[in-house]
Amino acid sequence: MTTDYRDTVFLPRTDFPMKAGLPNKEPKWLERWQAEGVYDALRAQRQGKEKFVLHDGPPYANGAIHLGHALNKILKDVIVRSQSMLGKDVPYVPGWDCHGLPIEWKIEEKYRKKKKNKDEVDPVEFRKECREFAGQWIDTQRQQFKRLGIFGDWDNPYLTMDYAAEAAIAAELLKFAESGQLYRGAKPVMWSPVEKTALAEAEVEYEDIVSTQIDVGFEITESPIEELVGAKAVIWTTTPWTIPVNQALAYGEDIEYVLVETGGGVTSQKLDKTSQEILVDKPNFKPGDRFLVAKGLLEVFEKRTKSYHRNEPFVWSGLGKDLVGTIACHPMHQKGGFFAKPRPFLPGDFVTTDAGTGLVHMAPDHGEDDFDLCKKHGIDPVFPVTPEGKYRDDWPWLGGMGNVINKKFTAADGPICSDLREAGGLLSASDDFNHSYPHSWRSKAKIIYRCTPQWFIPMDDFKSSAMNRDELAPGRGNNPTLRGLALDAVERTRWVPARSRNRIQSMVEGRPDWVISRQRSWGVPITLYLHRKTGQYLIDPEVNARIVKAFEEGGADAWFEADHQALLGEKYDLAEYEPINDILDVWFDSGCTHAFVVEQREALKKADTTLYVEGSDQHRGWFQSSLLESCGTRGRAPYDDVLTHGFALDGQGRKMSKSLGNVIDPQKVVDQYGADILRLWMVSTDYYDDVRISNEIIKGAADSYRKLRNTLRFLLGALEGFTDAEKLDPSEMPALERYILHRVWEMADAVRTATNDYDFNALFQAVFQFCIQDLSAFYFDIRKDSLYCDAADSTRRRAARTVLDVLFRCLTTWLAPILVFTSEEVWRTRMGENASSIHLETYPDIPADWRDDAAAARWAQVRAVRRVVTGALEIKRRDKTIGSSLQASPVVSISDAAVIAALDDLEVADIFITSGATLRHQEPPEGSFTLPDVPGVGVEFALALGAKCERCWKVLEEVKTATPNGDLCVRCAQVLGYV
Repeated sequence: MTTDYRDTVFLPRTDFPMKAGLPNKEPKWLERWQAEGVYDALRAQRQGKEKFVLHDGPPYANGAIHLGHALNKILKDVIVRSQSMLGKDVPYVPGWDCHGLPIEWKIEEKYRKKKKNKDEVDPVEFRKECREFAGQWIDTQRQQFKRLGIFGDWDNPYLTMDYAAEAAIAAELLKFAESGQLYRGAKPVMWSPVEKTALAEAEVEYEDIVSTQIDVGFEITESPIEELVGAKAVIWTTTPWTIPVNQALAYGEDIEYVLVETGGGVTSQKLDKTSQEILVDKPNFKPGDRFLVAKGLLEVFEKRTKSYHRNEPFVWSGLGKDLVGTIACHPMHQKGGFFAKPRPFLPGDFVTTDAGTGLVHMAPDHGEDDFDLCKKHGIDPVFPVTPEGKYRDDWPWLGGMGNVINKKFTAADGPICSDLREAGGLLSASDDFNHSYPHSWRSKAKIIYRCTPQWFIPMDDFKSSAMNRDELAPGRGNNPTLRGLALDAVERTRWVPARSRNRIQSMVEGRPDWVISRQRSWGVPITLYLHRKTGQYLIDPEVNARIVKAFEEGGADAWFEADHQALLGEKYDLAEYEPINDILDVWFDSGCTHAFVVEQREALKKADTTLYVEGSDQHRGWFQSSLLESCGTRGRAPYDDVLTHGFALDGQGRKMSKSLGNVIDPQKVVDQYGADILRLWMVSTDYYDDVRISNEIIKGAADSYRKLRNTLRFLLGALEGFTDAEKLDPSEMPALERYILHRVWEMADAVRTATNDYDFNALFQAVFQFCIQDLSAFYFDIRKDSLYCDAADSTRRRAARTVLDVLFRCLTTWLAPILVFTSEEVWRTRMGENASSIHLETYPDIPADWRDDAAAARWAQVRAVRRVVTGALEIKRRDKTIGSSLQASPVVSISDAAVIAALDDLEVADIFITSGATLRHQEPPEGSFTLPDVPGVGVEFALALGAKCERCWKVLEEVKTATPNGDLCVRCAQVLGYV
C-alpha cells in the first residue's frame, strides 16, 4: 500500500480566495478607508515631502458620469497614487464646473416643456434653480467617482459656483480690466441661434451635413477693364443665407481669371413626385452672357451650372491684381437702400482655387476673413441677423424671415434662391454639398458666424506688466503679446505625449482674440461699468475691491441684486455708467481655477510640480483657457506638465451614442465586474490615443486580472509563516534567486520610469509580463519543488521564500495605484486585519547591487535552452508518451561552448522541471527537436529511469534504495528524517 505523504509537503496555504467578488467587496473597502481616515493619514504622513499636485479639470455637473469621465478620473487617480508611492506629498482636490450653458440648457428645457419663456423669469430665481440642479449632480457624480476608487478630498471639493470661487473669478477678470487687456468690439463670433449666445471654440463640435450650394452672378457696373462691364462676376457659396448681407467681392491677386461668353445651358426635365407632371428646368442665363471666374475653376463651374463657353480665345484673361477698381452691384439691387450700394472688388490673401469660382462674396457680419478685409477698406458690419437667427424686421429683403440655419429656408427651392432666380442672379442651386459644419456641443444645432458687440481679451495687444520679463524665452521681446507669452509657456511646459505640444502651439498661433462674453444668465457676470458717453469701462481698484467683497458675501447673484451706486461709491454717478450684464465665458471660469484652488488651498500651495490631465479636446478648451488666463495675469503657465489622453470608443472604433446602441455605462461594468477591472482596462490601453472598449474587451481585462490574482495568491500561500529570521542575504542565494533579484531591480527601475513618464500602459504591461513570464511560467514553476519538498530550513527554500517576500512587497505596491481594492485585500491578508493600508506605503527601495547584467545575459541563454526543452516535452505530452515532464530525462545537445558554460553548476533538471537531464557539447543530432530562433540547441527525448518518489513525484533510480519502503528519493527521505 502506498504511503500518503501529502501532509509532509509544504503546500501553499492562504485564506485569500481565488474568486474575487469585487462588486461586493469594493464598497466595504471604501467604507473602511473612510472610517480609518486613510486619505487624511496619508496627508499627515507626507507633510513636508516633495509636493506634486494634479489639478483636477472640472467636469460639468449636469448628469451621470459616462465612460469618458471614468477614463479620465481613473487615469488621474493612478497618477496621484503612483506619485504618492514615490514618497511624495500628493493631495488631490476634485472639482466641478458649475456654470455655463450645459446646466442652463437643462433648466431651460424644463421651462420649454411648460411652454414658459426663460427670459420672463426673475434672473436670481433662475440662477437659484441652476445652482440647485448643479448641486444635485455634484452629489451624484461624487458617489460615482468614489465608487471607482478615486482617492481625494471628497468632503472639500472646489466648485466654481461657491461664493469664494465666484469672487475669485471676478477678481481675475478685473485684473485683465485694470491692466487694459479688455475691449468691447463688434466682431463675427460663433453664435448659436438656438441658445441665443456666443460660443467658444471648445463649445463647438463638427458634424457632416448636406448643404445647398449656389452660384450667384454679380453684374459688373464699373471696371478699368472695358470687357468686364456688363458681365457677371460669379461667386459660389454653401451658406446662401449670407447673400442678403453681401457688401463686397474678394479676389486673389495672383490668381488667373478669365471672362467667358457662354454658349448657353442645358435644359433638363424632372418628374414632380406630387403631380406626376414633367417639369422643365431651364438655365437661368442665355447664350451670350459673360461670366468672370478663375481659369482653374472654369470646368467645375460649368459642370455645376450645366453651361459651356464658346471657343477660345477667352473674351478676357488676366491676374486678380488687374481687377483693382472693379465694382459690381448686388443681384437684389432693385430693392434699393443697402442693396443699391456698389460692391467693390477687394484683394484677399485668403482666396484660393481649391473650390468655387475663385471669387468670394464678402459678408463682414458673418465671417472673420470677410470682417477683417472689409474693415481694412472702411466697410462696416450692419447687424442684419437677430439673436434668434432671423433677418431684422426692417431688413429690405427677407425682413422678419428665417431661421437662417433652417435647411428649408436656404434650400434650392427656398425663398432666398427663389428671389435670386427671379432677379436673374442665380446661376445654379443644388441641395447636395457634403461637408463638415460646426454645431453647438450642447443643443447639437448648427451655428453661424454673427457679428455682435462682445467683450474680448486681445491676443496681440498686451499691456500687462504682471510677469518677470527676465524669465521669458529668448526672442519674445521686451513687450510681449499674450500670444507670445502663451507660446513661450508652451515651450517651457512638458507635454505628454510630446506630439501634443505641436497641437496646442498651432492653436495658440492661429487663434483669434478671446471672446469672453456670453448672452446667458447662469455664471459669473462681467463686472464692469461702461461709461454711457465715452463707451470706456471704469478702471478703479477701489470699486473693484467692493465688487469682489460683495461677491465673497453673496456670490455672483450680488451683481444682479446690487445697489450699483453703493458699489461705485461717491466718486461716480450711476446715471453716467451702465452695469454690464453679460456672463463670462465658462472657459474663463475654469481657466482661472488655479487662482482659487492651487494657489489658495493650503494643501496645494507651492507645488514642486503641477500637472493637468484631460482629453485631447482640451487643447482648445481648458488647457488653453488656463494658459491664456495665467499668462495674462501672471506671465506664465499655471502648469509644469500636461498629459493628454484620448476618447473612449466602442469595440469597432466608433463614437459611443445612444442612437447606435453602443454606449457602455461604467456603473454597469463596476456592478458586474468591479472597479478594479475597469481600472485595469484603462492602464491596459494606449490611452494617449483613442481607446476601445466593448464587452469582449472587458472580459479580456477580467482574464488578465485573474492571472494577476493567481500570482498574488500563490505568493500569499507560499509565504505562510515566513518571518524575518528565515531571510537570507543575496550573497548566500543560489544563482537563480540572484537573477530574479536582478529582474526585480530592472522592474523597479521600469516602474519608476513609467511613473515619472505617466506611462501606465508601459508600467502595467511590464508588471503583467513579469508576473506571467518571469514568475508564473518560469521562477514559480521551477521553485515549486523546492518550496513544497525541501526542508524548511534548507538554503534553497529559504532563499526562494526570501525572494518571494521581496516580490510580494514589490508587486503589491507596484499594482496598488491600479488595483486599489485588490492590492489592499492582498496586503491585509498577509499583514493582518489591523495593519495600516497599503496606500500609506511607498515603492520599495531596491539595492543598486542587485543589478547584475552578467547574470541577466547568462540567464537569457539558459531560458532560451529551456524553451527548446519545454517544446520537445510538450510534443511527448500531447501524444501521451508522458503525462508529466518529471517522467522525462532529456538529452540536450549544445554546439556553443558559451551556452554550455552558462548552464555549468546549475541544477538543469530542476530548471527543465524534469527528473534528470544530460548536456552534451556537440552539434544537435539529425532528428532532434530544435527551434528556429535558438540555433545550436537540440533535444532528444528520453524517459527518466527508476521509480517515482511518492512525495516529490520525481522519477529517480535512488528511490528503490533510499528508504526501507522504497518509495522516497534521498532528498525526501532526509527531510522526513528517515536517513
